[in-house]
Amino acid sequence: MSSRPAAPARSYYVHVPFCAHKCEYCAFYSHPPGGDQIDRYVASLIREFEMVPGEVRPRTMFFGGGTPSILNLRQWEQLLGAIDRLSLVKPEEWTVECNPATVSADKARLLRDHGVNRISMGVQSLDEKLLDRLGRIHSREMVFKSFDILRAAGFGNINVDLMFAIPGQTMEIWRSTMSEAIALGSEHLSCYEVIYEEDTPLFAQLQAGEFDVDDDLACDMFEELVSTAGSHGFQQYEVANFARHTNSLPSDIPDRACQHNVNYWRGGSFHGLGPSATGYFNGERTKNCSNTTLYCEQIERGVRPTEFREKLSPLAGAGETAAFGLRMNAGWPFELFEATTGFDLRHEWAADMAELDEHGLGILSDEGFKLNGHGLRLADSVAEQFLRPDESKQAAFKRQRKSSALETARLIASGAL
Repeated sequence: MSSRPAAPARSYYVHVPFCAHKCEYCAFYSHPPGGDQIDRYVASLIREFEMVPGEVRPRTMFFGGGTPSILNLRQWEQLLGAIDRLSLVKPEEWTVECNPATVSADKARLLRDHGVNRISMGVQSLDEKLLDRLGRIHSREMVFKSFDILRAAGFGNINVDLMFAIPGQTMEIWRSTMSEAIALGSEHLSCYEVIYEEDTPLFAQLQAGEFDVDDDLACDMFEELVSTAGSHGFQQYEVANFARHTNSLPSDIPDRACQHNVNYWRGGSFHGLGPSATGYFNGERTKNCSNTTLYCEQIERGVRPTEFREKLSPLAGAGETAAFGLRMNAGWPFELFEATTGFDLRHEWAADMAELDEHGLGILSDEGFKLNGHGLRLADSVAEQFLRPDESKQAAFKRQRKSSALETARLIASGAL
């Protein structure tokens, strides 16, 4: 079978590359702003919005980073006005990532008044020593103050990002952080294990022997997370993501789940705008250049700043969709997978599912396939065997798969939202 005809891309991911300070663990493209760089970026981003084919009004929009909330009021007004002019306003879910140190009442009201209805706040920890260890610029008190500001501005859907297995983090500290974070009353939790990416200060410290990785403690912290979140009304719907479900009817995907990221995991198309942003449409993976100055220069010349473009075969695209979808607790109902990709999971991937079921990592039924709790803990490595890259494009596919996996895991980011 071949893949289905491409549906219009109903999601936009917008990358804001600016941060006041680069965090110790962050491998995503970001940097401190200099001079009039943010103004130039905003003007270029508006022009890129104009270059994107406007098929339909987006269902979801996600501003990630970097630190989108680092933009000042004037810059946000300019950007939001352009989005309004282009008739892209009022998506069902519009998320903006915020650092607690860059939230203000005026900025929060401006975003809410223009249709932003979901905030993802990069808390990471509520322990001052660990915040300093990670290179975060906010304090624990800023978290509580910013949360209250966002609520007062009318935001009824807030995500709190946390990290565990941080060097120096004990189980006692992790439990305390979870308890305080849950007490905030947010609708969503994204909780990521620290990933040691090359070319980051944290990776260099690990290589230098300044600390050791305790895999057993990390596993225990994850189990504690699943148990604690579940006991406080959060439903795990993806490896690192937990949301409240307010509907009386049960669902595998809670109604406060991040719909933008569900689109990723379910193989949906999306446009990527901004430096280093990836997009996926009509079976083609693209990536913008990871250089803000070059990005602006190309946009100013009327050229899309694409540095990577790859057309996936239908089977390769279906394999990637299979792998990403297995990060979700619901896994893949066979009918949904075929409707999404045009392939039957029971044919091309029959041996893979049977092996995982036999080894106690997956659950195979007549209706579908999903990973169990142990399999979800190992989802990244387990799901890789579902990939089906074209042999002629295997090296390029592997490079781009890493990029798209990082984008998918960000929640914009696996620990770097």
